[in-house]
Amino acid sequence: MSSLKEIRVFLASSQELKADRESFEIMIGRRNKDWARQGVHLRLEIWEDFVDAMSQTRLQDEYNRAIQDCDVFVMLFHTKVGKYTEEEFTAAFKQFQATGKPFIYTYFKNAPVDLKAVRATDLVSLEAFQARLKALGHFQTEYEDDEGLQLHFWQQLDKLVANRFIRFPAESDLGTDTRYEATVTGSGAAAQGEGATALGAGAVQLGGSNAGTINTGTMATFTVTRGRR
Repeated sequence: MSSLKEIRVFLASSQELKADRESFEIMIGRRNKDWARQGVHLRLEIWEDFVDAMSQTRLQDEYNRAIQDCDVFVMLFHTKVGKYTEEEFTAAFKQFQATGKPFIYTYFKNAPVDLKAVRATDLVSLEAFQARLKALGHFQTEYEDDEGLQLHFWQQLDKLVANRFIRFPAESDLGTDTRYEATVTGSGAAAQGEGATALGAGAVQLGGSNAGTINTGTMATFTVTRGRR
């Protein structure tokens, strides 16, 4: 595992969404199976994994420190937003304002619920937090079940890769000084660059974005400088 690039994901939610957290953890494990071959590991931080041991500060401070070191912060909420969950969101948002990360995702489970089983104070905390998100210009993503949650976050991981926030160590990063050389003798042919194919006798084809000179004759020698992708 030490050879893999680690992306830290902190998952925050109240106890009522335990099943959703477990489903989310399974989804992260599946993505890790795909990405391990490419040199990336998603490290999921959930409060169940923290050891409830003696600390010089309260345990919640340990969670908040973990949030400061994470790359992605995910928050789930349903009928309420507990004070500790909101405190974790606050820690993530302050860190984002200061450093530009973690990326923050808030997911509201919009599923049927028996209002008789929900305390009025819980609903108040929910409405207050949703109003806070709106004031910050950060809008929640709604999901109905764990499959919807998994699908949306799976797509967000793909977008983080597309935007190169998550980069695979195995990827080649060609610099502007990368040079390619080839020598052709007699009636041979040469092809260089992505998608290039060998042509007929005495022909030279260059593909991709290239710059340089070609000297043709009995012996053709050329040097190509290829730009960054």
